[in-house]
Amino acid sequence: METLVVDHPLVAHKLTTLRDVRTDSPTFRRLADELVTLLAYEATRDVRVIDVTVETPVSPAHGVRLAKPHPLVVPILRAGLGMLDGMTRLLPTAEVGFLGMIRNESTLQAETYATRLPDDLSGRQCFVVDPMLATGGTLAAAVRYLFDRGAVDVTAICLLAAPEGLAYMDKVFANSGKPIRVVTAALDERLNENGYIVPGLGDAGDRLYGVV
Repeated sequence: METLVVDHPLVAHKLTTLRDVRTDSPTFRRLADELVTLLAYEATRDVRVIDVTVETPVSPAHGVRLAKPHPLVVPILRAGLGMLDGMTRLLPTAEVGFLGMIRNESTLQAETYATRLPDDLSGRQCFVVDPMLATGGTLAAAVRYLFDRGAVDVTAICLLAAPEGLAYMDKVFANSGKPIRVVTAALDERLNENGYIVPGLGDAGDRLYGVV
């Protein structure tokens, strides 16, 4: 598994404001959206393309277009919805699937409660968006779900990651033979006794949408 921590001043600036407990939900949503677009730029560096030739007003020019089947963006509900617009702004031709997963706060294990994805993902590049890679259970379950349906490679885009979550992902997929990448704005210190990232930014879903 490959991990990329995006080291860029704009990424660090926006993440600092996201962490601030004084940042209200509307500002948090806007900054998360902007931050995802910056992360997506790096996450899509290996997106598949085909060579094409187009006519400019002057002469033919060689270029590329996204290959088919187009990439699939998969937000993990509910917090991943706050990252969807930032991804589709960069990949407007991508299709979108939804995966509803929630962490059981007692066992810290991921439980699936809803899916809206193609049954056959053969040949598809998938981009999973979820704000927090904490214990790794939710992301690992999502990645396994996509590979089981034929996805050829999966890139996860997370605002924050914890060392424990990355280690868990490495362990689960060590012998998978599948390309997996995690792109994040920061690798934080650790998890606390409740499985939350430290220093983190709190519960991303609550900060995006409020407590429901």
